[in-house]
Amino acid sequence: MENIRQKIGFPLGIVIPAIMMWMDAPEGMSEQAWKVAAIGSWMAIWWVTEAIPIAATALMPILLLPLFEVGNIREATSPYANPTIYLFLGGFIIAAAMEKSNLHRRIALNVLKRVGVKPSSIIMGFLITSAFISMWVSNTATTLMMLPIGLSVLRLNEGDQELSAFGLCLVLSIAYGCNIGGVGTIIGTPPNALMVAYLSENYGIQIGFAQWMLIGIPLVIVALPVCHILMTRFIFKLDDSLLPGGEAEIQRQASGLGRMSVSERWVTMVFILTATLWIIQPVLVKWLPALTDTGIAIFGALLCFILPVNLKTNEFVLRWQDTKNIPWEVLIIFGGGLSLAAAIERSGLALWLGGLFTGLQGIPVILLIALAVLTIIFFTEITSNTATAAAFIPVLATVAVALGLDPLQLVVPATIAASFAFMMPVGTPPNAIVYASGYVSLPQMAKVGFWLNIAMTFVITGVAGLLIGWVFL
Repeated sequence: MENIRQKIGFPLGIVIPAIMMWMDAPEGMSEQAWKVAAIGSWMAIWWVTEAIPIAATALMPILLLPLFEVGNIREATSPYANPTIYLFLGGFIIAAAMEKSNLHRRIALNVLKRVGVKPSSIIMGFLITSAFISMWVSNTATTLMMLPIGLSVLRLNEGDQELSAFGLCLVLSIAYGCNIGGVGTIIGTPPNALMVAYLSENYGIQIGFAQWMLIGIPLVIVALPVCHILMTRFIFKLDDSLLPGGEAEIQRQASGLGRMSVSERWVTMVFILTATLWIIQPVLVKWLPALTDTGIAIFGALLCFILPVNLKTNEFVLRWQDTKNIPWEVLIIFGGGLSLAAAIERSGLALWLGGLFTGLQGIPVILLIALAVLTIIFFTEITSNTATAAAFIPVLATVAVALGLDPLQLVVPATIAASFAFMMPVGTPPNAIVYASGYVSLPQMAKVGFWLNIAMTFVITGVAGLLIGWVFL
């Protein structure tokens, strides 16, 4: 299926823009805007179909904007150095230190030791643990770490048919916990950071780390119990008798970690210090005006290369070689999305697109939010959440302004929705990883995910609708 999509997407991405360039611009649209629309269509098609790697597509503005004379090389490349990109880089480096020291595994096992061994309790434990770690560590890394822990619990009871529903629920709870938890912080999932950078570049709207948590954390707190109740009581209807051997297995793995190493202690300190500085930055900035969330992230990242584990052997918490698995491509995708978005604004295309939606004036804002959320949630099931955010955020911001709304009112809920894909493996990396485990089939994931998509449409619309005005406006 993916191969067919790529084979169709590659020529389609070239042919459609070529036809657009051959045609005259629509009435009221400038030639510059029409060229940007063609470039945007090319990138959107290749992003959605993954005709070439998503990060490679994100490099296209550097070539195409100057080539078609809709921006010079400086205008095309400067968005790739947006401060939010370095905020995410700092988060990636701290996360790499957590992974290298095994701190994230210790956190996970200690949480699971405390939730009890009833099936519903274990599911809640995996949801909470996956969500918390995903706020700070990439969703992919969190899933790869949590899945073996979950499978070791299941293997204690292999062959017990009554536990098949529990096993399916457990592996899905890992993926879904990661998806939900990622929206809790700016660095938790790429769409969040992309949105923050876009609003700063194009509308001068600054969203701080702590400010985002005022909407992200309540959303996680509401979404996790909704997910838990739907899965354990309605979809799977789990028997809540004690799970044989579950507590002993988790205790065994936790005991196997031994005492905290020097590296773990240093990383714990860096993590707590960085998170605390992010949270209190709005207070500190009164005395340190130059202090930013990005600066704090890089400070925490640099500490990981400075703090010694063993001076005799010249060993530190991190070496540069330890960063080779950081998803550098995500930073390029940010830059490409921001470069295209800046061209859309600069050329006047955003203004023209906004005019198309003026007929929606008068529709209740909450209904517009629900429509945007529902559209994004189901669209992101067939393409990556980062590509979905890059394609839709500029359009929704323009629509909001055209309707006399603040861009935040549509962009924030839509950005959150881009990470809430529960139906298909391609929707998010956590979905793909648990699908590859063999414990869940595509029809099973689609069935469970469909009901979660519907439920989360209401959750996002309700929480975002209530909190956006209080937090941002």
